[in-house]
Amino acid sequence: MPVSACRGQDVVSSAEMPLVQEVTTTLREWGNMWKQLFVANKQEKVLQVRSLLWELAEWRSQLLSGTLPKDEFKELKQKVTSKIDYGNKILQLDLVVRDDDGNILDPDRCSVISLFRAHEVATARIAERIKEEMSNVQADHSGMSARIQSSPTHSLYVFVRNFVCRIGEDSELFMSLYDPQKQTIISENYLVRWGSRGFPKEIDMLNNLKVVFTDLGNKDLNREKIFLVCQIVRVGRMDLRDSTSKKCTLGLRRAFGVAVMDISDIIKGKLESDEEKQYFIPFHPVVAENDFLHTLLNRVTASRGDSGGQGLWVTMKPLVGDIVQIRKEYPHLVDRSTVVARKLGFPEIIMPGDVRNDIYITLQAGDFDRYNKTTQKNVEVIMWVCDEEGKPVPSAICLGAGDRPVDEYKSVIYYQIKQPRWMETFKVAIPIEEMQRIHLRFMFRHRSSQESKDKSEKNFAMAFVRLMKEDGTVLRDGPHDLTVFKGDSKRMEDVHSYLSLPSTRQQVELHKGVTLSRSSSSVGGLSISSRDSFTVSTLVCSTKLTQNVGLLGLLKWRTRPNELKENLEKLKIIDGEEVVKFLQDTLDALFNIMMEHSQTDDYDILVFDALIYIIGLIADRKFQHFNTVLEAYIKQHFSATLAYKKLMSVLRAYLDSSSRGEQCEPILRTLKALEYVFKFIVRSRMLYSQLYEGKEQAEFEESLRRLFESINNLMKSEFPTTLLQQVAALKYLPTVLHDVETVFDAKLLSQLLYEFYTCVPPDKLQRQKIQSMTEIVGSRLFKKQECRDILLPMMLRELRVVLLRREEGTVESGRSLEDGRNCVALLNNILEVLSGSDAGETFQHIQEIVAQLLPTVNRTVITMGREHALTVTLCKTALDRTALDRTALDRTALHSMAIHRTALHNTALYSRALYSRALYSSAQYRTALYITALYTEQHNTAQHRRTLYRTALYQMDDRHYSSYLHTFSRTDLVDFLMETFLLFKDLIGKHVYPSDWVGMIMVQNRVFLRAINIFADTMNQTFLDNNSFEVQLWNNYFHLAVAFITQESLQLQHFSPTKRNNIVAKYGDMRRLIGFAIRDMWYKLGVNKICFIPGLVGPVLEMTLLPEEELRRATLPIFFDMMLCEHSHSGHFRKARFFENEIILKLDHEVEGGGGDEQYMELLQSILLECAAQRPQMAPLVQHFVSLVKGLLERLLDYRAVMGDDSRNNRMSCTVNLLNFYKDINREGMYIRYLYKLRDLHLDCENYTEAAYTLLLHTRLLKWCEDQCSPQLMPSDFRSSQTQRQLKESLYDTIIGYFDKGKMWEEAISLCKELAEQYELEVFDYELLSQSLRQQARFYENIMKILRPKPDYFAVGYYGQGFPPFLRNRVFIHRGKEYERREDFQSQLMSQFPSALRLQSTSLPGDDICNSPLQYIQCFTVQPVLEIPPRLKNKPVPEQIINFYKSNYVQRFHYSRPVRKGSVDPNNEFSSMWIERTTFFTAYKLPGILRWFEVTNMTHSTISPLENAIETMEMTNEKILTLINQYQGDDSLPINPLSMLLNGIVDPAVMGGFAKYEKAFFTEEYTQQHPEDREKMSRLKDLIAWQIPLLGAGIRLHGKRVMDDLRPFHDRMEECFKQLKTKVEKEYGARELPEVDERRSSRPRSMLRSYRQSLISISSLGSECSTPTKPHPESFMPPESPAPRVQLRREDAGMLAEEGGEGEVKLRKSKKRKKRSSVIFIGEERERQSTLNTKRLSKKQEFRSDTNLSEPSDTPSLHSINSRSLPTITGLSLAVLPGPELDEGVDTSQRSRRDSKSLSVCVSDRTADRRSKGVINLLFKSKVRHALHLST
Repeated sequence: MPVSACRGQDVVSSAEMPLVQEVTTTLREWGNMWKQLFVANKQEKVLQVRSLLWELAEWRSQLLSGTLPKDEFKELKQKVTSKIDYGNKILQLDLVVRDDDGNILDPDRCSVISLFRAHEVATARIAERIKEEMSNVQADHSGMSARIQSSPTHSLYVFVRNFVCRIGEDSELFMSLYDPQKQTIISENYLVRWGSRGFPKEIDMLNNLKVVFTDLGNKDLNREKIFLVCQIVRVGRMDLRDSTSKKCTLGLRRAFGVAVMDISDIIKGKLESDEEKQYFIPFHPVVAENDFLHTLLNRVTASRGDSGGQGLWVTMKPLVGDIVQIRKEYPHLVDRSTVVARKLGFPEIIMPGDVRNDIYITLQAGDFDRYNKTTQKNVEVIMWVCDEEGKPVPSAICLGAGDRPVDEYKSVIYYQIKQPRWMETFKVAIPIEEMQRIHLRFMFRHRSSQESKDKSEKNFAMAFVRLMKEDGTVLRDGPHDLTVFKGDSKRMEDVHSYLSLPSTRQQVELHKGVTLSRSSSSVGGLSISSRDSFTVSTLVCSTKLTQNVGLLGLLKWRTRPNELKENLEKLKIIDGEEVVKFLQDTLDALFNIMMEHSQTDDYDILVFDALIYIIGLIADRKFQHFNTVLEAYIKQHFSATLAYKKLMSVLRAYLDSSSRGEQCEPILRTLKALEYVFKFIVRSRMLYSQLYEGKEQAEFEESLRRLFESINNLMKSEFPTTLLQQVAALKYLPTVLHDVETVFDAKLLSQLLYEFYTCVPPDKLQRQKIQSMTEIVGSRLFKKQECRDILLPMMLRELRVVLLRREEGTVESGRSLEDGRNCVALLNNILEVLSGSDAGETFQHIQEIVAQLLPTVNRTVITMGREHALTVTLCKTALDRTALDRTALDRTALHSMAIHRTALHNTALYSRALYSRALYSSAQYRTALYITALYTEQHNTAQHRRTLYRTALYQMDDRHYSSYLHTFSRTDLVDFLMETFLLFKDLIGKHVYPSDWVGMIMVQNRVFLRAINIFADTMNQTFLDNNSFEVQLWNNYFHLAVAFITQESLQLQHFSPTKRNNIVAKYGDMRRLIGFAIRDMWYKLGVNKICFIPGLVGPVLEMTLLPEEELRRATLPIFFDMMLCEHSHSGHFRKARFFENEIILKLDHEVEGGGGDEQYMELLQSILLECAAQRPQMAPLVQHFVSLVKGLLERLLDYRAVMGDDSRNNRMSCTVNLLNFYKDINREGMYIRYLYKLRDLHLDCENYTEAAYTLLLHTRLLKWCEDQCSPQLMPSDFRSSQTQRQLKESLYDTIIGYFDKGKMWEEAISLCKELAEQYELEVFDYELLSQSLRQQARFYENIMKILRPKPDYFAVGYYGQGFPPFLRNRVFIHRGKEYERREDFQSQLMSQFPSALRLQSTSLPGDDICNSPLQYIQCFTVQPVLEIPPRLKNKPVPEQIINFYKSNYVQRFHYSRPVRKGSVDPNNEFSSMWIERTTFFTAYKLPGILRWFEVTNMTHSTISPLENAIETMEMTNEKILTLINQYQGDDSLPINPLSMLLNGIVDPAVMGGFAKYEKAFFTEEYTQQHPEDREKMSRLKDLIAWQIPLLGAGIRLHGKRVMDDLRPFHDRMEECFKQLKTKVEKEYGARELPEVDERRSSRPRSMLRSYRQSLISISSLGSECSTPTKPHPESFMPPESPAPRVQLRREDAGMLAEEGGEGEVKLRKSKKRKKRSSVIFIGEERERQSTLNTKRLSKKQEFRSDTNLSEPSDTPSLHSINSRSLPTITGLSLAVLPGPELDEGVDTSQRSRRDSKSLSVCVSDRTADRRSKGVINLLFKSKVRHALHLST
């Protein structure tokens, strides 16, 4: 493989051809992207790219084979490049710019303008390709459709592979192209003679039946449908059924069938085709004698039929070009043996030398009377081409292309058909000189099927027609109704008997004005049959024979010279199509007339006018394709050597006449035809010079000079009639230069052009002059240095005049804009020529552009403020919206520039420099600046403007820069450099080019880099010392350099390896170069560095964040230098924290935008600490700074990493981490910014409660005062608020709305109260006060009446090193969604981490899992612990109120799991069932600003079997009480849940009920072993006793509600209950519920009156016991920690005895106490927790909650809470009784005695939503099953 050196490195390049290398690289790149698309599950794009890959791979193998012919290789190359470009576009890869041959364009070998235009062309081409794909116009997959549309001539290659048909005789296959809409054949027939044995009659033609249908034009391709048809004619017997034993007539042509195929898509290039793909064309036979071939053809093309497997096999391929072109491009397809079938008619372009003389005859139809015969005749038409003597012309008839000419033609025979329709077309080809003598003779003969009869048959009629008329014109095209003659057969063959007769019926009608009678007329021995008719159609395709008399007279002018003038004048009225058809002959005739009358000028003007007419005709759009014909004629066939003298003479006469103001009608047309007139003049002069070896050259040059003088005189003329002529001269004169310079001295010609333009007055036709000069610049003349020396100064002066007029404002805005475009176009072309390699020396010319345009452009910039919208464009482009203050110097001039100001750090300094008069002395820059601004609207505005400016810079070499910069004074140089830097920055920042125009973008960057470095050297030399230091100049430089280095197009890390390698190989990594330059420039600043702190901190940070290690190592020390500089300047780094503040502010923005990584963080730390080690006094400051930045970077990187995730939870967590960080470092602005980001995340998830808590954090920063809000406190959502009071009030209103949506009405009420206080006592706005109070009232009512489902809480542990740091090996408590089950929550959680493994155990994982590189997730349900607010103690609290606190404002959570200890009794598992309980403490209370918080502490405790039994009994009793309340409150509830619960207790079938407890605990053995549990045993007995009255109430309620069909079930349950009651009352005493007092208390009607009213007071008599939550099947064992215990005390003041009897006595006495309403009393020492749901278990919690961002306490404070010991339902309600922590010294027995009891109040709210009955039933079924289990 070849090895070459590139940028100091050896580069190995492939030996493959460049196209193959490109395909290989493309396949690799697309393959990688295809995999990425597959992973992203973009199915449609995957299939699309796979198809592209397959095609490219196949084509690559073809390219590597090296066996492709030249034409196929060229076509394949075009297909490959088109496919690559298309694929790159749909994959959003870079645009590949190619030259005309499909090779990749090298930007170094073309100008910037040329490169830009190539990008435009490529973009348009690909857009068209995609448009075709979108519209399913798939072309040839190579842009074939575009090629077809761009070419005027097309062909179709057809290869007949085989013909499969059962005929049994020889046949003729006539293949042609057919238009089914017009039902006409559009091409010649290709004739294949097929033998009866199934292969061609000529065996040499086997596998060589190739034909090209050519001369097709765009009009033909635009036909709606095109068919390839084949008409099959059998040659043999009359009927195939005739016996072979008979002597049958042979050689008869009989119709057999047709084969058709729609080839519209193939010939139009919409379907891919090649010469190897075979198509089957089905065959359709003739089924009846009157089934004519043409009729059958029309029928078959309209509707398909079954071919029975018979037909033709062909291959087809559309070809572009005429026969000469395709023979060159496709020699393997079209060779000399390939048959050419031409179009029936002329092609759209008739090239000179294409001599054609074809006459196509079509036998259309006939009508022949049978006369005296009984049957119709079997008519056969025989045609001869005869001369004037009647002799047939041999070989004059061609039945079809590919067949030998024949002497006679015999038609197809239709058996016994009176009116046959043949529609057979054949060609008559005879020499032109014989045409006058030729006529066609048709004989009609009856053919018999038997040979004996057929021989006796003679011709029964005849007809004839002449091909030429008497006036010399050829027979007109179209149908001809010929006269049918009858007579003797011999007489019919005698030419003298018929040739003088009328050949058509029209002639017969007009002959002597006599109308034929119905009977036959006898004329000349032949009779004209009126009963017979015969019609033929003719089509003349001849370049020598015309059907126009006037044109014929001109072409044969010598025969009638006296009519020459008349014929020349008539030429102008002849149809243009007829003229261009005979273009060569017409031009030959005109120049022959001119040459043969060279001694006189009689015909010069007439011939000149005729020539102008023809040129004008070809200039018409209708005949634009004939431009090439005219060009070809001039180059190859024109031979009039003296014509130039005549043409120049007439032209000059016209010009002189017009310049004198005389009327000269042809002058305007003459000027429009000036290009071709001069082509004839030049060609004539060249022929003359070649013939006479340069003779009369001086005379010719003098004549040409005088001709230009005449043109100049016309331009000087001031007559009003000459204005249009002057405009035409300016427009068309540049078109003659290309030809004139070949026979005329270039320098002299330039002088003539100079005089031509200077003749026009300066203030006249300026726009036209600029446009004309633009064309001059595009000529070859301008590329010559000596010609530019003459023309360029004149052009620059003209530009200056136009700009002066714009400056003076004497032009309308619209015209001014147009003039600007023209000026830019002219300068564009000039710069492009100067950038060419063939332009010669250009240094002086560039300098001249600077010198000439300097003053004018400067004044134009100054006066722009008074102009049209173009001014705004100029200001924005030229000055980068620079901040300008209007001063008295020129307020108007600077007005529009001041509109577009940008904040600069030193506006005053820059303004001072800008206002100086010397500001506008920069020439080259101003010129380019003006160019950049003016090139608008007409083209792609921004792109063209900036491209032109970059072209100017691209062409400036070091000498230009050096000489130009030395022309400035110091002040001017400052102004120039500042403007240049601003403009560069603007051009870099604006994405003018599409992102896939990489070539254009990189050329721009290379130009800018070179200019920036040159300007930097100038700054070092001139503006570095303190006396001349310019702060704003250096600031502009640094900002420009950073903008350059950070622009998207240079970030190589974002590119594919292929693209990255290509850019580095060609351009290098420009970031390093400019980055090192920035570093060097910074260290040169010395004491001036402090001027750029903190302004330069952000840009330098942005630069250092680029992922380029060498660049980072080079530039990160700048930070330490800045810190050192600030420390030296302020005396202490901490006193002036500008640097630190700027770093924090910018770092947040940059990292969020994608900058920075962990390597950057490590590199920053190491480099800064290394620098600090050299300066010990800076070490503490640097260490603090590094720690601060590192902490921020860690959080920002975490935040950025999760921003693209689907998990909003992770985003919220990272946002809160940043909130905490910014709060800790007191950055309010950033703190508020992330507050609102968190708020938005919550709103997206409809977490209204969390969103409200988030906004509350903002309100804590505000006061109720009239102080103005600082900018950092003002969020974008509340811009209308001006003062802190207004903002805080607006925030409160929003927060209240969020709390209302989240049903957190308690929080909303507190805010309403605060607002009401302000309205009442501070602002005295009673109207708002009333609104606030009404809102409070509504919230209070909602609390009491609207159901609020309780959420579940889940503990989630993230273990393993695979998680991000903010989750790794941490446990969180999550607040569940409404009705969210643990399975659903866990599924959603696992979907966020698809690679994570779920831990089945709930115990704490070991170190192996925590240190594993994998991800493990642990998830289980926990129960919240109620924390009653102090304000509710010792007060009757409604159940609705207390229920809210069970799942809100919680910070402590329990998780319990059963364990077995000691020996296990297989008959009674309860005796050994212990409960392990884990308590979790979160960092903040839930809900808050997140739906989850991290667990900060975990404690463990153990519940004994006896305590577990007590809990179980409490829960069972609570369930009974809950259902009783529910069924009392709602009669519509189904009875099934109550039935199942009661039956499971009174008639336990499996678990045995509480009998198991009696066996386990109420034994002498247990009492002796556990004497400390005596009080607990009493408590358990008390609970068993209390269950009886509850069951009794439930059974009574059940008896009232039970249906008749369940009455036996109820009776059985009552019987069991009686037995159970007797047993329990006997052993544990009787308990009775007090009667329900029907009197209502003062509570609202929404309070439920239930049994609980009495139980609240009665329950005080029960014994104490701990009330833990329900043991859950899931298990979790967190790390061991001291378990705080909860002390729960009784409420009653009286002390009760521990024994059950005493308890019973007390209970009975309590009946006398006053009954209370259904509220809960909470004492100071005791409080009760309610755990029952409302009457229907409707919704769970509606919104998800987080805790406040308050400071977490080290140890959660627990309120002392006492509770009654009535049943609690866990799972339905959360009964957790918190209390104060006890000393660790308190033993378990003491704790047990002080455990609390819970009493849950069930509220039956009839206003609750009843739509959740189905859900309630399902929930009750599951809970009842569990109750059955517990009850046993």
